[in-house]
Amino acid sequence: MMGRASDLDSPLGQDDLSVRRAAKTAIGAAGVWLIGIAPIPRVYTEPDAAKRLELLKAGRVEWVLGEHLAAAGTAAVPAAFARLAIALPAGRAKKLVAVAASALLAGAPLFVSEIATRTSDIEWFAARRGALWPFRTYAWLHVVALGSLAGALWSMPGHRREAAAVGLLATGTGAVLARTGDVVPAVFYLGEQIAAASLLRRKAG
Repeated sequence: MMGRASDLDSPLGQDDLSVRRAAKTAIGAAGVWLIGIAPIPRVYTEPDAAKRLELLKAGRVEWVLGEHLAAAGTAAVPAAFARLAIALPAGRAKKLVAVAASALLAGAPLFVSEIATRTSDIEWFAARRGALWPFRTYAWLHVVALGSLAGALWSMPGHRREAAAVGLLATGTGAVLARTGDVVPAVFYLGEQIAAASLLRRKAG
């Protein structure tokens, strides 16, 4: 009796297909986050509060839409890495990706909460009146995640070039964060895309 072709008929087994799907999801989710912060990029670097408010008022619709995308990406990235951790075979890489996913899951609500406030209250965001600890905690958790992903890639044959790149991003962002208390979070998502893209080309087996 003929039925639907199974995953065993494919060069990739079910676990390997799950890894690839989760890696693609992580890349896409990080891309959504990066698109979300793009509409008014000057607002993040403008030092004058009044000018920041002018930028936000002029682009209010784009700002709100973008922040909703950023929130979606913030929530989706850790979920994708959790799926990656589940799909990877037992070993060091699986454990380290699980650590990364846990750090991302812990940090996501902090940033989503900040996004909700700065979307509804642009004066608050323009004046930068919020407490610093939620963002800094979120940022340090991303540093932990990048470091864990670098370790996971380093433990896998053929992934050490990407491991070095992600490790350098973790070290660099950690150093900047420790020195200034601030960092551009887009760097985190670029690093996580590098890690996911590396896992996407993981050889079956």
